[in-house]
Amino acid sequence: MKIAFVGDIVGKPGRDMLKEYLKKIKEEEKIDFVIVNYENASHGFGLTLKNANELFSYGIDVMSGGNHTWDKKDILPLFDTHEILRPHNYPPEVPGTGCKIYDVAGEKLAVLNLMGHYSMPYSDNAFRCAQENVEKLHEEGIQNIFVDFHAEATSEKRGMMMLLQGKISALIGTHTHVGTDDFQIAQGTAYLSDMGLSGCRDNVIGMDAKVPIKQFLTGMKGHFDIPKKCKKILQLAVMDISEGRCSCAYKLKVFDDNRVIKTDAWVED
Repeated sequence: MKIAFVGDIVGKPGRDMLKEYLKKIKEEEKIDFVIVNYENASHGFGLTLKNANELFSYGIDVMSGGNHTWDKKDILPLFDTHEILRPHNYPPEVPGTGCKIYDVAGEKLAVLNLMGHYSMPYSDNAFRCAQENVEKLHEEGIQNIFVDFHAEATSEKRGMMMLLQGKISALIGTHTHVGTDDFQIAQGTAYLSDMGLSGCRDNVIGMDAKVPIKQFLTGMKGHFDIPKKCKKILQLAVMDISEGRCSCAYKLKVFDDNRVIKTDAWVED
């Protein structure tokens, strides 16, 4: 199977890039399944029903969340009506789930959404949750497992990779909005510390630069806002996965001036 993952979609600019390019990329790259992180999709904070319907119309199969999952009240009924995940290491009494299994290209694919701990809301232990659920999936005969690990600290993301390496097909980090340059495949597991945002690229993590700069200069906080006009980017990872292992992976950076930059993941022996 060939799957694609898009990290944090930041507001309307990110949604517009998906609308403009996703279906074309799916056709050209022969992608079977698309996973997208929604947690910043509605003006940077959470997800509304309107935007959920909009995003799924572009060819997305399932969407994962993070620390902004609960920012819009619309999210609660969506867990029953849409293919939407929230971090699986929230306590079990919290609505929704963070792990689902799908039929893709004749094989089973599990998508697991986890959230880190540093500077994040209170949640159960992400590492124990990951270990227990991966073991459970293996017991059920599920080999192909994709993990979206929504975390601030790259050390947490790298630690999760070392815990699960060789046991899952791919682990890609989200949350910081800044893409990292460490896309690799080791022991059959694709890994990238952070996918990077899709949305405005000429500002501060997809938001208008004025408020962040003022905060850095003075310590005075303000409301982050998404620019009405900006230069935009769509970033996605494409992975060939079968029998639990990733054999090939690459990242595409698609710019709103139609430039495309492809970066292959390196393969460790």
